[in-house]
Amino acid sequence: MGVKGNRVVIRQLESIQGGMSYFYTPQSSHETMLVQIPPHSVDDLFVHRFQTDQLLVVRGSFVLVVLENRRYEYIYLSEDKPQVVIIPPKIPHGAINPSDKPCFLVNAVLRHGKPNPKDYQPVKKPFPYDLQQVLKLSNSQTVSLS
Repeated sequence: MGVKGNRVVIRQLESIQGGMSYFYTPQSSHETMLVQIPPHSVDDLFVHRFQTDQLLVVRGSFVLVVLENRRYEYIYLSEDKPQVVIIPPKIPHGAINPSDKPCFLVNAVLRHGKPNPKDYQPVKKPFPYDLQQVLKLSNSQTVSLS
């Protein structure tokens, strides 16, 4: 998924190696939050009217749910693949963490006006999430190290 305009964009992070470390390009923001998504959690949808979310997973994994054109898109995000997901204003989105471990991510928020209290209150899902699809997506991304 790499869509422009008023749609979600996924961007691979560029890095520079310095010695044994890799340095990734930071995201400019007005506010930066560390977010924890608990294990086995299914979040409601949220819609921010005056805010762009820029999400980067730093520990664990989760499935981002985006509602566009009356259908859900499920996007697997993991610490193993450094990428930023950019969610512009007015895009309903939520999170599902089907794993046994919490997921930690950084949200580099871009503000487009004063925060609106409704932006942080869940909105009713028009129809249930397809949890079978979420589990299938999560399981297909998990690599066994045995």
